[in-house]
Amino acid sequence: MVTISPKDTPVVWEVVGQTESSHLVEIRSRVEGFLDKRVYEEGSLVKAGQVLFRIDPRNFQATLQQAKGELAQQEARWATAKANLARIKPLAEQNAVSKKDLDDATGQEQATAASVLAAQGKVREAEINLSYTVITSPVTGLSSQAKKQDGTYISASDSLLTYVAKMNPMWVTFSLSENQYLNSLEEIKKGTLRFPPGDKFIVELVLADGSIYPQKGHLIFADPSFSKETGTFLIKATMDNAKGILKPGQFVRVRLRGAVRPKAIVAPRRAVFEGAKGQFVWCVDKNGRAEVRHVTVGEWHDEDIFITSGLIPGDRVIVDGVMMLAEGTPVKIVEKKTPAASGQTDTTAGNVAAATGSGGKPAAAAPPEKAAKDAAMAPAAGKTAPPAKK
Repeated sequence: MVTISPKDTPVVWEVVGQTESSHLVEIRSRVEGFLDKRVYEEGSLVKAGQVLFRIDPRNFQATLQQAKGELAQQEARWATAKANLARIKPLAEQNAVSKKDLDDATGQEQATAASVLAAQGKVREAEINLSYTVITSPVTGLSSQAKKQDGTYISASDSLLTYVAKMNPMWVTFSLSENQYLNSLEEIKKGTLRFPPGDKFIVELVLADGSIYPQKGHLIFADPSFSKETGTFLIKATMDNAKGILKPGQFVRVRLRGAVRPKAIVAPRRAVFEGAKGQFVWCVDKNGRAEVRHVTVGEWHDEDIFITSGLIPGDRVIVDGVMMLAEGTPVKIVEKKTPAASGQTDTTAGNVAAATGSGGKPAAAAPPEKAAKDAAMAPAAGKTAPPAKK
């Protein structure tokens, strides 16, 4: 038996989430040409700057050579124009040539200088395109399979070669419904729920095999708007993944820790039963007799469950020995040295209660027909419905 004693109790919310890379990069070719060679091993961990593919560079090398030749021609014309201008300037000062000759020489020098700049730009463009024939990874991460094989022509409209997914940190995305969001706001307003300071929830992951992921994470993003299709809003958490345990696309259970229910009333889950009129618990009244107390329950908390209505501080809830109970039957508490399972204050060394009839003898069991009826009213194994009052 436990005595109800309100206390600040942590709240844990659990939702389904999915992992994704914190930086998923599409590796594309920036130039058109034939794929010369795939350099990396598919599925391997690649480093930032590591070469992944090579495009046939010969056409780009030829284009660069042409651009350098044109630049050399323009530089020669510019040198001639500068020399011509240098000769005409002193003659113009002595009025040995006309003003027009000076203007023509000046314009020619400026035009050839501009041509040199344009030729330099073409050389730079050809160098950049040639450098694009060597395709490297911009991040350190896990590589995907190659989308193109050696010898394939890569066009601008079909340039995807592979993906590289950054593995550390890993992101976990999940959604909360509008109802959950509004209910939380209402509970905060009533004072029955308190978020952690700064809404800094601790994120814990449960993997597919039921194991707990060893690293804890934190929230980094919450979508400011609800989805029109699903009525939920997206939340994202970041998790350290230095050992590479998490992979993109895994489904996990996300537990949010940090919220507290102030002065909450909780009872052991095994003390709450389901009957025709809803959930109920067996209590010991002030006269030491068993009574049925109908309750409204909330979410689970480890081996306990939150009671939102039906119990008050000081109520004594029977945990064990309820199979022989009947409404109004005197209850005898039997000492047992097993520690209480619930976090409530235990009034005995154990949790064992026995129903007694007159003379201290155990009360008689209900007739078989009634026991069968009560069992049918209890949907869960191990739960009994409250018997009818005698």
